Amino acid sequence: MPHCVILGSMTEHLTRLAPSPTGALHLGNARTFVLNHLLARQQGWRMLLRVEDLDGPRVKPGSAADMLEELAWLGLTWEQPAVYQSQRAHFYRQALEALVAKGLAYPCVCSRKDAQQAGSAPHDDESAAAYPGTCRGRFATADQAAATGRPIAWRVCTDGQTIVVDDQFAGRREFDLGRIGGDFVIFKSDGLAAYQLAVVVDDAQAGVDRIVRGEDLLESAARQIHLRRLLGLGETVRYWHLPLVVGPDGRRLAKRHGDTRLSHYRRLGATPQQVLGLIGFWSGLLPTRQEADLAELLRRFDLQLLPLQPVTFLPADEKFLMGQ
Repeated sequence: MPHCVILGSMTEHLTRLAPSPTGALHLGNARTFVLNHLLARQQGWRMLLRVEDLDGPRVKPGSAADMLEELAWLGLTWEQPAVYQSQRAHFYRQALEALVAKGLAYPCVCSRKDAQQAGSAPHDDESAAAYPGTCRGRFATADQAAATGRPIAWRVCTDGQTIVVDDQFAGRREFDLGRIGGDFVIFKSDGLAAYQLAVVVDDAQAGVDRIVRGEDLLESAARQIHLRRLLGLGETVRYWHLPLVVGPDGRRLAKRHGDTRLSHYRRLGATPQQVLGLIGFWSGLLPTRQEADLAELLRRFDLQLLPLQPVTFLPADEKFLMGQ
C-alpha cells in the first residue's frame, strides 16, 4: 500500500487544524497538529483553525483558548479568524433537513443501551455495537417519534454500503458501514449536530480538501465520505491518517498513562524546542531527541520517514522533556 503521495502541483488547497476543547492538548494531539502544519507548509496549502466545541457537557470552559495559545506557543499559525462549531448550528440543521427531505435520515428514540443490546457483536475497545435499524421506518413523522416521550436523535441510512478510503498515508482501506456501526447518529437527542455531520458541513463550506489527522479516525472518513455523497458535496477531499502516539500498553495516549498534557510539561519548564524536538524524533526527522524549531523540522520534513506503526511514549521521552 502507498506510504505517502506527494502532490505534483502547488495548486492552492486548504487544510485545517481542528482541536476539540473537551480536555487539554496532549503530546499525541500536538504531534498530529505539528505534522499537519509541516505538510501544509511543504505543499503550499492554506490552513484554517476550527474549534470543534459541540460535545456539550464535555466542553471545558477556557479549554479552547488554552489550546489555541498552546498551538501558537509551538509556533503553529493559521488564517484568522478561528471557526467555532458552536456558532454554526443553523448550517447543520439545514443539512439535516435536506437529508430528511430525501428520505435519507430518520428519527430514532433508542437509547445507547437499547442500541447496544439490539445490535450485533461489539467492536473495538469502546464496545460499540452496530445499530440494527430498529427505528428505521418506525415513524412517519418526527411528531410520531416525539409522542413516545423519549428523546429523539436522527440517524442517516447506510444500507450496508462499503466505502473505500484511498488514504495518502495509510493506503486503500474498505469499510462496511453496516459492520462498523450501521445507521449512525447525525443529530443527537440534545439537539446538537453530531461530529460526523458537523465536520462534513464545515469542511465543504470552507472548501477544505486536505485532511490530516490520527489513524483512529479512518472509520470516520468512511462515514464522512458517505455523508458527502448523500449531500451532493463531491469527492474532492484527500486524507492523510497518521499513526498515533500510544502508551506502553499500546493504547492511545490518554489520562490512563499519566499527565501527558503540554501544559503539564510547560509548568515543569519544557520549551517549545524540546517538544518539537521530541516530535521530530518520533517522526523520523531527527536522529536523536534534541531541541529543534519548526524551521528545522520543515527543512528535514519528509512524510516517507514517518514510522508506519504507532509511536510509544517512553520514560526516556519524558526525561528529555524534563531536561534530565
